[in-house]
Amino acid sequence: MRLSQLTVRQFRNLASLDLEIPEPGVVIIGENGQGKTNFLEAIYYLVLFRSLRGAKDRELVRFGEPGFFVAAVAGAHRVTAGYETATRRKKVTLDGSEMSKLSEAVGTILAVPFSPADVSLVGGGPSARRRYLDVVLSVSEPPYLGRLTELKTALKQRNAALRRGRPEEARAFDGPFARAAEYVTATRRRWVERWHERFRELCRALGEPSAAGLRYRTGEGTDGTEGTDDADAWCRRLGARMERDLRQGVTTVGPHRDDLRLSLAGRDLRIYGSAGQQRTAAIALRVIEAETLAATRGAAPIALYDDVFAELDENRQARLLELIREALPGQAIVAAPRDSEVPAALFDRPRWQVAGGRLDR
Repeated sequence: MRLSQLTVRQFRNLASLDLEIPEPGVVIIGENGQGKTNFLEAIYYLVLFRSLRGAKDRELVRFGEPGFFVAAVAGAHRVTAGYETATRRKKVTLDGSEMSKLSEAVGTILAVPFSPADVSLVGGGPSARRRYLDVVLSVSEPPYLGRLTELKTALKQRNAALRRGRPEEARAFDGPFARAAEYVTATRRRWVERWHERFRELCRALGEPSAAGLRYRTGEGTDGTEGTDDADAWCRRLGARMERDLRQGVTTVGPHRDDLRLSLAGRDLRIYGSAGQQRTAAIALRVIEAETLAATRGAAPIALYDDVFAELDENRQARLLELIREALPGQAIVAAPRDSEVPAALFDRPRWQVAGGRLDR
């Protein structure tokens, strides 16, 4: 996939940009706080219509401005997203038509971010890995986002009833929750089954000699198997946990409590992995994300590199660049604070400078 045009208005510290993006991509050089990460975030916003870094929409608006606007042309499509602070309204269009559901435009633009912060995918809590998995599946399998939304809606309503101490009201949401949970869990597990061997291969290719593992872990602490999470089974679990759920005021079983278990030589990477090993696993997850999108959507995603290469020694940097040539052969947007921190293999692209939210080409 190729991004050919990008327009940004009042997004974080980026005041006004109207850009033609070169076919191979660009290298953005700028000190910290000048806007290079915001530039990447503006692009990625058009993938999921939410912040790459988890910020609320109102936090993305340039200080003192009434809202923001981002638009891009990628391939044959033009995607826009705008947000008004006063009304808290977000408007998304695809090829000139306003989308009644954001899910209708999700994944029109395909991009995968690489950042030193990705280490939280491995070293952070289960919510970071669930979000990773949900993002990959929402973009690669369009029905997933709708079913995930159904799950979250039923969970929110069930929890509200539990907090009010109303078990019968809570049970009314068991069916919708169970049906969505069946789909979400099955889709997650199919993805893990498809890619767990590739995760091991990538970690080895990046220089990790120990055998890497990728498993789907339930909230009960077991590695469940396919076929155990049909809607009836979920309803039984919810019923069995009702007394506990009422005491705690939350739903204590479900896909919202599951995790991806990452390991090396059978040991939990989150607990026992070194900083270097966790970084290797995080990069492997991002490469798998790119390969998933290419396999399901038929196009290599745009690669967004945010100062990622400075974190790697020369050996791992060379190994990553080799993988990039295979998994991400398309357009690359590279951001770094200094020229010296951009590998020569990526410096054949035009170089732009960013300072104070303004780009100098």
